[in-house]
Amino acid sequence: MCVKILKCNPLFNVFFLLLLFYLQQAFESLIACFFRASLCAEGLVNEDVKRTLDLSSHLAKITAEIQLANHGASRVNGFTLALEAELAPHLAFIGASVKGEEEEDESLELKETTVHGQSGKFFEAQLPSSLAPGAKLRVKVETVFSHVLKPFPTHITQAERQLVVFQGNHYLYSPYPTRSQTTRVRLASKTVESYTKLGNPTKSDETVEYGPFKDVPPFSQDAMKIHYENNTPFLSISSITRTVEVSHWGNIAVEETIDLRHTGAYLKGPFSRYDYQRQSDSGISSVKSFKTILPASAQDVYYRDEIGNISTSHLQVLDDSVEVEIRPRFPLFGGWKTHYIVGYNLPSYEYLYNLGDQYALKLRLVDHVYDDQVIDQLTVKLILPEGARNIHMDTPYPITRSQDELHYTYLDTFGRPVLVATKNNLVEQHIQDVVVHYTFNKILMLQEPLLVVGAFYILFFTVIIYVRLDFSITKDPAAEVRMKVASITEQVLTLVNKRLGLYRHMDEVVNRYKQTRDTGALNSGRKTLEAEHRTLSNDISALQARLKSEGSDLAEKVGEIQKLDNQLKDLVCRSCQEAERLVAGKVKKDTYIDSDKTLSGKRQELVSRIDSLLDAL
Repeated sequence: MCVKILKCNPLFNVFFLLLLFYLQQAFESLIACFFRASLCAEGLVNEDVKRTLDLSSHLAKITAEIQLANHGASRVNGFTLALEAELAPHLAFIGASVKGEEEEDESLELKETTVHGQSGKFFEAQLPSSLAPGAKLRVKVETVFSHVLKPFPTHITQAERQLVVFQGNHYLYSPYPTRSQTTRVRLASKTVESYTKLGNPTKSDETVEYGPFKDVPPFSQDAMKIHYENNTPFLSISSITRTVEVSHWGNIAVEETIDLRHTGAYLKGPFSRYDYQRQSDSGISSVKSFKTILPASAQDVYYRDEIGNISTSHLQVLDDSVEVEIRPRFPLFGGWKTHYIVGYNLPSYEYLYNLGDQYALKLRLVDHVYDDQVIDQLTVKLILPEGARNIHMDTPYPITRSQDELHYTYLDTFGRPVLVATKNNLVEQHIQDVVVHYTFNKILMLQEPLLVVGAFYILFFTVIIYVRLDFSITKDPAAEVRMKVASITEQVLTLVNKRLGLYRHMDEVVNRYKQTRDTGALNSGRKTLEAEHRTLSNDISALQARLKSEGSDLAEKVGEIQKLDNQLKDLVCRSCQEAERLVAGKVKKDTYIDSDKTLSGKRQELVSRIDSLLDAL
């Protein structure tokens, strides 16, 4: 009968659906009120909150010092931390600790939980000892958020400075009421375009202070928006693959393949390297270099990309670390990216421990790539010795384990086990040790030496047979001459390229002289140019003589390269003299610029002719 009535009365259907909808809403509100009441029933109150928002880098670091009081009638064993729904997807790290009077802060274990009827992200913190009624406790909560500072405008020219916008909450987002709260925002510069004015904040230099706010209800939100200048490096690692190969012969090889991008405001318009080198504030938000910190025992460090080794890097060995200055081949502007590889070796005795056949490898899951680093995606591959078994990994924070793989290298027979782990959104707080336990039978270490002995035995036996057999029919003198000429030509190409590099280095010396007016540095660079140029020219002349003795026609082209180089050297010296006249005030700047353009054009023409002759070789 009910089905018949519903079919015959459409208005009744609509009324029935609306009734169900309102009942559902009322039920959800009742559940939300119940859980909110359950949180309040704990009797916890934020007596005093001091928040600090550090926006001086491309990360948002929020620290809250909370005086937590138990106003309830029973003891409390833990409390709940909450994050706004807008910031929760950007959370990279969260940590809480109990501040003691004299002892060091004691870290608290956090476990993600849910609060029905409330949006956002919630964590349950367990106290080391229960909080008695009427007692108070000081808690420190640290959170780090990535990719929350948005460039505005999103595109800037090379000469413009970078402005960013941060949007957050004036209040501490907490399930407990707050009696008093202050918020201090630390910015990257004094230049602030705009900021919200809740509670008449005070601004001084690079800080903005809000509050105090009194009697703030639970889950309070009020939009905070700050638009300010921030030219710090907005670098993010799109992906990093960290490969660690463990050898029981005393070495651990580490190699990191990194895709790095600049996430700041995109560069609008062309890039002028002339302005970039000439003006100190040109491209101020770009990144020229950064420092990577490696373990103190790191050795055989290399830094390269697809082209080859990047020689502009610098290595500094300190007492407790090894610093590598990573300088890409080009400065990184907004939207630009680079790809490079860093590798080094570590002595295994510092990281590998064993008791019989039981081994434990303890090392960092990720290293310090640069200050305030952000890693969007990390992949770690731990390659253990062949024959390792019963493998398990202990990590300080949750990671995602993929299916184990096999890796084959020299003298391997059935492959080395590879542990593959991934994690997203990492910051400096994630630089912690991971421990890998496994079992390895030491008798397997004889496998590789025996294979080497067998391989050398077969090689020597083959050589003995080969040297006693003569497979040649006749000698080819012409082929030998061609091989000699090709070898000499390759040496000529190398020396000519080195000599052209001397001129580029002299240009850098002249540019620095125009900025610093350091005559001593200019004269030193000029003497170095003369000495190295003389040595290279003599070596090329000697190779030219060898080509003549072999009867090659390439000797004439080498001689023509020598003549063109003499003209090119004269132009470089003239450029140096013109710079001295400019610094001494003997020539006007406009005249110098015209003369420099003329000399540069002639030099480019000579270099093009030399390149064409080198191609002909």
